[in-house]
Amino acid sequence: MTNTVSRARMTGVGRVLVIVYAVMALGATGRSFVQIVRRFDEAPLAYTLSAIAAVVYILATLALINAGKPGWYTVAWVAIVFELAGVLVVGTLSLVEPQLFGHDSVWSYFGMGYVFIPLVLPICGLWWLRTHRPAVAS
Repeated sequence: MTNTVSRARMTGVGRVLVIVYAVMALGATGRSFVQIVRRFDEAPLAYTLSAIAAVVYILATLALINAGKPGWYTVAWVAIVFELAGVLVVGTLSLVEPQLFGHDSVWSYFGMGYVFIPLVLPICGLWWLRTHRPAVAS
């Protein structure tokens, strides 16, 4: 017998989570594109991290959408843990070395200027994944 993973049922909370991740992915992608094209010299580290965040948000969105398929659940966990670690590192770095950031950004100060969404979102994502593990049939 082979193990198969059944498709996880996307609940209302799961749908909202995917929508928020998709909005963050679009916003981060557009923002990082503009930052890199127009102002990269002002804060190269901050804008490179912004581009990496965009990729992580895109990956997390796709992984959450497909979390019921084999492998995607793990990809979602890895992407969201990476996102949370990134927010914590960048938030701390922006407090310790603010000159590395040309101005306040979504990622600086743990997302304080953005109602802490960059910090709260991965926590919600990890909670949702923990409570919606795909069933494994044998």
